[in-house]
Amino acid sequence: MAEPLDITTERLRLRPWQDSDRAPFAAMCADPAVMEFLLPVPDRAASDALLDRVQAGITARGWGFWAVELRSTQTFIGFIGIQVPGAQLPFSPCVEIGWRLAAAHWGRGYATEGARAALAYGFERLGLDEIVAFTTVHNQRSRAVMQRLGMQADPDTFKHPAVPSGHPLQEHVLYRLPRNRWGPA
Repeated sequence: MAEPLDITTERLRLRPWQDSDRAPFAAMCADPAVMEFLLPVPDRAASDALLDRVQAGITARGWGFWAVELRSTQTFIGFIGIQVPGAQLPFSPCVEIGWRLAAAHWGRGYATEGARAALAYGFERLGLDEIVAFTTVHNQRSRAVMQRLGMQADPDTFKHPAVPSGHPLQEHVLYRLPRNRWGPA
């Protein structure tokens, strides 16, 4: 078991999950805008189970999809971090970077700011050679964050194995960032 840590940026704190995060996380997972490009989380029990799995990864490794709060108010706004994907993907093994923020906090650069800190942790502290990101081909907001991070899209898309066959969200795009192309902004 690794010691979980906090990562702070100018405006954010990436930290282990707390019980007080459960209700706002469930509300975020129930928001159709937040979940537009994600498979639905059917109810509070499923939301709590997802939170438990994410925290278990942090407890085991010391890193993962950390809860994110605003430093100025200690308000929970979502998650940002790096993790080993649960699904076997065409490009596995890999470490992915990801984020999910409450819609009220979109458009302020929080995803990019927190993701840069997570990339720094992955490359500088863990010594990873590459970090990937992926999303459904239609998720332009997340793709824009990936591009701001300096990630480049693979020319080919892939069908995400955890998304049901024929589902409109199954087709995904993969972005990659090798350590030799990364540099903090």
